[in-house]
Amino acid sequence: MRVVVQRVTQGRVTVDGEVKAEIGQGLMILLGIGPDDGEAQAQYLTHKIANQRIFSDEEGKMNLSVKDIGGAAIVVSQFTLYANTNKGHRPSYGKAAKPEIASPLIDRFVELLEAQGVSTQSGVFGAHMMLDIQNDGPVTIVMERE
Repeated sequence: MRVVVQRVTQGRVTVDGEVKAEIGQGLMILLGIGPDDGEAQAQYLTHKIANQRIFSDEEGKMNLSVKDIGGAAIVVSQFTLYANTNKGHRPSYGKAAKPEIASPLIDRFVELLEAQGVSTQSGVFGAHMMLDIQNDGPVTIVMERE
């Protein structure tokens, strides 16, 4: 499981001109699922993300988590996080999980993040999405759990 976590002042997901998810301060989470990923990886990463101290305290130090600030999250499925660019100029996505594995695991990831106390929305699996991300900092963190 691969995750790109971006600290945002606002984020929005739009599909065919319709807003599907929208938050103020919080996290935009781009989530890639591998074929062998499951509950253990999702539990580990949701706990890690919910408690990651990447928001500034009153002294400007990154000492607060998304939970501490009462922030929200948007989770967007992104199979392209499993791109293999070693050969040629067209990426291969053979190491990404098939939709029948990835889709329910992304839903489960959202549930687990909610259970950690983070108000969470999601994009639309398999749709062409437009993301509006106001990256704060910028702060972007890549996490992986095999």
